[in-house]
Amino acid sequence: MTKGVLVLAQNNYKVNYIDQAVVLALSLKLTNPDLPISIITNEKITKKDAVLFDKIIEIPWEDLSAASDWKIENRWKVYHATPYNETIVMDTDMLVLEDISHWWKFLENYNLFFTSSVLTYRGETVTSDYYRKTFVNNNLSNLYTGVYYFKKSDFAQEFFAQLEIVVKNWQEFYKIFLKADCPEFISMDVCTAIVAKILDCEHQIVNPNITTPTFVHMKSKIQNWELSSNNWQRNISAYLDADCVLKIGNHQQHGIFHYTEKDFIDTINAKLKYRKKLNVK
Repeated sequence: MTKGVLVLAQNNYKVNYIDQAVVLALSLKLTNPDLPISIITNEKITKKDAVLFDKIIEIPWEDLSAASDWKIENRWKVYHATPYNETIVMDTDMLVLEDISHWWKFLENYNLFFTSSVLTYRGETVTSDYYRKTFVNNNLSNLYTGVYYFKKSDFAQEFFAQLEIVVKNWQEFYKIFLKADCPEFISMDVCTAIVAKILDCEHQIVNPNITTPTFVHMKSKIQNWELSSNNWQRNISAYLDADCVLKIGNHQQHGIFHYTEKDFIDTINAKLKYRKKLNVK
């Protein structure tokens, strides 16, 4: 198979990431019915949910995140596990709300490409650095691993080989590269940006002037609200109708919606509504 979407999902004691991946797959079936989606996981998936995925792939080698809550440590393995020649990787907590097939024509010009410009729910380009001070203050590329693309290539293979090293030794690399605003936890965005700096390849993998691919990023403090809580659902209402059209406040959502808050799909009853719309049990 040539092209497809890939997600990695591992549950923790708080969050069912498999459920998120299932709803993401349902949203893709509705808006991009010809686009395969595969999942990398060591979790059990019901037969009803398994049919939504093109392939279910076991996590290669040992589980490096067995003792981790955020389940980040295996994410460098996507390059080795993908069944596709060209892959778009997505976080599980996303909905695909429109046809994204036109992305491939642009992305095929790259061996590896990361989102570097994201949107508010109003469709505005995010300019706040509220959650990005580590990147600004350490001169790291402002990339997001929520949505990114790679093709099987020597360059991508080299990048992911270096990413494996950084992820496995993230604390040591943080000491070297993060002189200010150093997080106390592993971040895939940060580790990836460190690799981009090590390989001096930022210009090859991001373009802040291009909005493909992009997504609506629903972290509360970047929505240009004068006052906001840390939980965006406390600030504004959300509604998914029977046709699976999503509105946040009065704004209909398009493209890819990164809802970030784990209870969101249950709040809007997303799984049931997508199954009804698709007429799948």
